[in-house]
Amino acid sequence: MTFERFENIVKYNCEHQQEAVEKVRDLYSRIDMDFEQDLLNVMMVVRPLFRENNYLVMEIPMKDSEIGAVCYKGDTLGYIFLNSILPKGNVNFALCHEIYHTFYQKEQFRQKVELYMNEHYYEQEEEMSANLFAGILLMPEPSFRKMFRRFRAEQDEGDSELAMIAKLMSYFEVSYMAVLIRSYELGLFADGKVLEKLLAVNSSAIRSEFTRLWLNEDVLNATKKDDFPKLAYFVKEVGLEYQAEQILSAQTVDRALAYMKKIYDEIRG
Repeated sequence: MTFERFENIVKYNCEHQQEAVEKVRDLYSRIDMDFEQDLLNVMMVVRPLFRENNYLVMEIPMKDSEIGAVCYKGDTLGYIFLNSILPKGNVNFALCHEIYHTFYQKEQFRQKVELYMNEHYYEQEEEMSANLFAGILLMPEPSFRKMFRRFRAEQDEGDSELAMIAKLMSYFEVSYMAVLIRSYELGLFADGKVLEKLLAVNSSAIRSEFTRLWLNEDVLNATKKDDFPKLAYFVKEVGLEYQAEQILSAQTVDRALAYMKKIYDEIRG
């Protein structure tokens, strides 16, 4: 990411921070949680809310690592597929990005299929709003400031800003760029020269820092989780109910499962 593009994102986030916080507050209200609580497992807590709104959310390892998530809006059900070939931190961010699109974006989906591209910070307003929402949800300001101060106080002589970012990545289970943007939008880093250096950090340097600091590297690794068998089971169970009520035939359910399997085989990595 270029220095100028990063600055534009931070500027947008600062200008729209309160608006996004109100949406996060609303989500907490929907899931009956206190806003002061950290949301430690977003998928577990939010999945029932998706179900209530006729969406199924699942992880599938996809062929294309550029794709962070695919959202398909059918006539009766919607499906959100998260790409589990990506690092866990990226998948967490993609999930929260899609929460915004599903419940809070101003305009409805223009197409049946929408793609979220991994770590691509597009300048369309809805995409920037979704990324801002995801950052606030995953890294609440009070907790983020507290842990930032703590990790700064723990710094050994010679440690760079990268050490702090790595610890924040591990603690909040988010990607490098998400932490960097959150740090700057909250004014915790301010030096432009430091930013230029941090924007040039590559994935191998980040992994080396995790190793040096004895941090859990799960956030950097792909889970490769595959929820398709659960989806197929769910469709079979619903199909049996509909057959009992004579709404669908067994052949129709079988055709639907075969079609789902065909699409799955095309996108699976």
